[in-house]
Amino acid sequence: MSVDPYREIVFDKDGEGPAGQAAELVGLARRGVTDLIVFAHGWNNSPSGATRWCSDFFAPFPELLAPGVEAGYAGVVWPSMMFTDEPVPDFRALVTVLPEKERAIVRLTELLELAPPEEAAFAEFGALLRELADVGGEAPPGAAAEAAGPGEDIPAFLAADPREMCALFADAAEAGPGAGSPAARSGEGFGRLWKGGREALRQAAYYVMKRRAGQVGERGLGPLLAEVARAAPGLRVHLVGHSMGARLVAYALRGLPGALRPVRSMTLLQGAFSHYAFAARLPHAPDRSGALRDMQLRVRGPVVACHSHHDAALGVLYPLASLAARDSASLTGPLGRIAARDPRWGAIGWDGVQGVPGAPRRMLATVLRDGVPASGCVSVDTAEAVRSHSDVRRPELARVVVSAARIGRR
Repeated sequence: MSVDPYREIVFDKDGEGPAGQAAELVGLARRGVTDLIVFAHGWNNSPSGATRWCSDFFAPFPELLAPGVEAGYAGVVWPSMMFTDEPVPDFRALVTVLPEKERAIVRLTELLELAPPEEAAFAEFGALLRELADVGGEAPPGAAAEAAGPGEDIPAFLAADPREMCALFADAAEAGPGAGSPAARSGEGFGRLWKGGREALRQAAYYVMKRRAGQVGERGLGPLLAEVARAAPGLRVHLVGHSMGARLVAYALRGLPGALRPVRSMTLLQGAFSHYAFAARLPHAPDRSGALRDMQLRVRGPVVACHSHHDAALGVLYPLASLAARDSASLTGPLGRIAARDPRWGAIGWDGVQGVPGAPRRMLATVLRDGVPASGCVSVDTAEAVRSHSDVRRPELARVVVSAARIGRR
C-alpha cells in the first residue's frame, strides 16, 4: 500500500462486513488522524485488483496535504465483478460474484459460444438475462423492478424483444471506442447479433452490480460511518468513489441518520449513476425526484461530480442500459434518438450534476487554480485529464479531492 495508515473496509453483496471494522477506524482517530479519506472502487475488480486501485489512487495524497493535517486512508472492497476481456470475455467469471445464478450464467455463455440462428435461442437468451437480473417473468413495459430500489425501473433492454435488443447493442458497441474500425464492425447476420448479445449480458450484469452498489452503500458503508461518528465525532470523513463506487458512496448518505453529518466532502469520479440523482424534480417528470434527492445536504462541504466527455462507456452504453421500460415499449429506432441524445438517461460522470438549481460548473484548470466551492453540488469537467472511463488514477484528481476536503496545501 502506498500510504499509511491504511485500513480496508470489506462488505459482502448485502452490505454485511466482519465485526470490528468501525473500531479500526475509530482507532485511527484516537491515534491522531484528523481526516479519513475513503475510496470505493468501481465494478469489474477482484479483491486484489481493488487493493491495487486504492494504492495507485492514494499514492499522490501525502505530498498534497497541508501542514497539520493527519490523514488516514480506507479502501472499500465490495464484490463488484470480474470479467476477463482478452481475447474473449469469460462470462463464467460472473459465477464468482453471482454463485446463485450459476445455471443461468453457464447457459448464457453456451448460447454466446454456439451463436444459434433459431428464434427460440434468442427468446431463451432474453429470459435468462431477466433471470440473471432478478426482474422475472416477461417484464412487460411499464413494470417496476421491486429489487431496483425506490424510483428505479426495469431497463428497457430487459423488457424488449431479445433479437432487437442484441441488434441494438451491436450498434452501440460499434458507436463506442474504435467505432468505424474493421474490428468494431466485424461479423454480419447472426454472428453480429450474438456479438450484441455479449454486450447485453455485460449490461445485465452491470445492472445487477449497479443495484448492489447502492445496497452496499446504504446498508453497509452508511451505518458503518454512523457508528464511527458516534465514537469519534471529531473525525472528518471524505468520501471518494469511481464509477459504481461513486454510486456506492453516494448511497451511503441514505444510510446515515439525519442527525449525524460526519462526511465533510464527497468526490464522484466518472460516476455511473443518473445525473438527476440529486434533483428535487426531474425536468421530464416534475412529479418525480431523483433517487438521492437532497442527500447532498448531509455533506458538510461540497459534492463534486467529475465528468469527461471522453468516457464512451457512460456516453453511449450507460444511457442505452438505463432507458426505462415504462418510457419505451420498444427499443427499435436510431440509437441516438432512443438514448444517447436523450438527457433523461445521462450519467453524472458524463455531464455532471443536472436538475439542481444553482449548482456551479467548473473546468479542471479553474479548480486546480482556485479550488472547489465550499458547499453544495459542483460539476468539474475533467476531460483535459480523463480520457476514458477508468482514467482516474491521476494526481490532478487527487488535487480535486484535497481541495474539496479543504486539506490541501495553499
